[in-house]
Amino acid sequence: MTRIIFLLAFCASQAVAQTYPSKPVRLVVGFAPGGAADTVARAFQEPLTRALGQPIVIDNRPGAGSSIAAEHVAKSAPDGYTMLIASPSSILVNPQLTPKAGFQPLKDLVPISKVTSSPLILAVNPGVGVSSVKELIAYAKKNPGKLNFATSGNGSAPHLAAVLFERLAGVDMVHVPYKGGAPAVQSVLAGDTQLSFATPPSVLPLVQAGRLRALAVTSRAATPLVPGVPGIAEAGLPDYEISFWYGFFVPAGTPPEVVRKLFSATSQALKLPEIARMLARDGTEIAGSASPEDYAAFLVTDAKLWERIVKEGNVKAD
Repeated sequence: MTRIIFLLAFCASQAVAQTYPSKPVRLVVGFAPGGAADTVARAFQEPLTRALGQPIVIDNRPGAGSSIAAEHVAKSAPDGYTMLIASPSSILVNPQLTPKAGFQPLKDLVPISKVTSSPLILAVNPGVGVSSVKELIAYAKKNPGKLNFATSGNGSAPHLAAVLFERLAGVDMVHVPYKGGAPAVQSVLAGDTQLSFATPPSVLPLVQAGRLRALAVTSRAATPLVPGVPGIAEAGLPDYEISFWYGFFVPAGTPPEVVRKLFSATSQALKLPEIARMLARDGTEIAGSASPEDYAAFLVTDAKLWERIVKEGNVKAD
C-alpha cells in the first residue's frame, strides 16, 4: 500500500511539473515602485516571462520592512504561482527584530536562487557640506543627533548598514524609516533627511546627475559598478564591509519539480547579456546560485553576519 501511495504521489508531482506553469505567475515585491527591489524585479520580468511561457505580474506590497510581502507569499498556495523577491531584511533580519508566531521565513519559504549582489552607497545631500567619509564622521561627532539618515524600513539592510557605521565611527544619528528605497532617497533629495545607505538603483541616477553626493560604497574597496566612488574601508572605516543581495523564494511545500523549473528559468535569465547590462547601469551585478540548495546554504551563513550587527548595534523594532 505504501508503495502504491508513493507511486501515486510521484505521478501527481510529475503531472504538475509537466503542466506548470499554465497561468501567470505573481512576483511579489515588498517595497514601493521605484526602489531597488522593484527595479530588479522588473529587470527579470520579461526574461522570466519568455523562459516560463507565462506572464510575470509584479505585485507591490510595501510595509513592515517587506515582512508583509514575505508573510503573504509564505501563506499563499504552494503551487509556484506566487513568488517573492527578497533581500536580507525580510528573510534574515526582520525575524530577529519582530519574531511572529507561525511565520519563520527560512522555514516557511523555499529559496530558488540569489539573483543580484551589490554594495550600498553612502549618499548625502550636498547641503550637508561634506565631501568625504572622514568629513561626515567629523561633522556627526561635532553635531550628535543632528544628522537624520533615511532607510527603506526598520531592520532593512540600509538601516543595519547605518547602525554598523554609527558603531564603528562612534557617532550618533537619527533613524527615519520609510516604506521603500525610493521615498527614502527622495527625503534625502528634499533635505528632510541628510543621508542614506541606499541601494545603487535607487540612488545612483541622482548621484550621476549631481543632485546627491556619493561618499563611499559599502564594499571594502572601490567597485567598477560605481565608478569614481571609494570603498568605505579605504575611505576611513577599515573594519567596515556590507554587501546587499536579492533572491527569489516560493512558499514551503511547493513541489520540487516546480522549484527546479523556476530555478532553470531564473538561470536562463541570468545568462542574458541585456540583464547584466541593465543592472550594471544601476550599480548592481548578477549573482546566481549553483542550485536552490546552494542558495539555502548561503542564507544560513549570511544570517550570522546580520545577527551579529543586530546584537552589537542593539537594534530594536520600532
